[in-house]
Amino acid sequence: MIDVKEILGQAEEKMEEAVMYLEEALAHIRAGKANVKILDGVRVDSYGSLVPINNVASVTTPDARTIAIKPWDKNMFRAIEKAIMDSSVGITPENNGEIIRLGIPPLTEERRKALAKQCKGEAEQAKVSIRNSRRDIIEKLKKGIKDGLSEDLEKDAEADLQKMHDRYIKKVDDLYAAKEKEIMTV
Repeated sequence: MIDVKEILGQAEEKMEEAVMYLEEALAHIRAGKANVKILDGVRVDSYGSLVPINNVASVTTPDARTIAIKPWDKNMFRAIEKAIMDSSVGITPENNGEIIRLGIPPLTEERRKALAKQCKGEAEQAKVSIRNSRRDIIEKLKKGIKDGLSEDLEKDAEADLQKMHDRYIKKVDDLYAAKEKEIMTV
């Protein structure tokens, strides 16, 4: 016989993963303010291996429109600049010999709408993932009836699963709304 609590635990874990993935994806979307997370995907060639920028330099945001990168090794300036230029960040680095600066340009209205649309797509993907995990668990519960699970237990588990689903969908909606507000704020 199947363990209802274990199955609901699996569902909650999958739904939580979907929300965490969404949080990570939204953090990488540039919202007009300096955020060191936009450099997370950039890899620098450091002595033959590709490593994240924060492994070879300190990355800070001295103000809302600037990201400052201070390499620990002076030889890394060229490699860091090349990695940023080759990446999808879309910002040209400025080097003064001490620090590499990335000036974050203000977003145009058109770009804000495109970013909001991208966020909506990410949120929708997370919702689909949450719905898929709900569907998979409902199928397991239906199979459980054939294996001796009582219908009352199955209905109660489905009700709990629906409450969990609604809670995670609300989390996704809240994350999306907050990010959209952040992007649209001039």
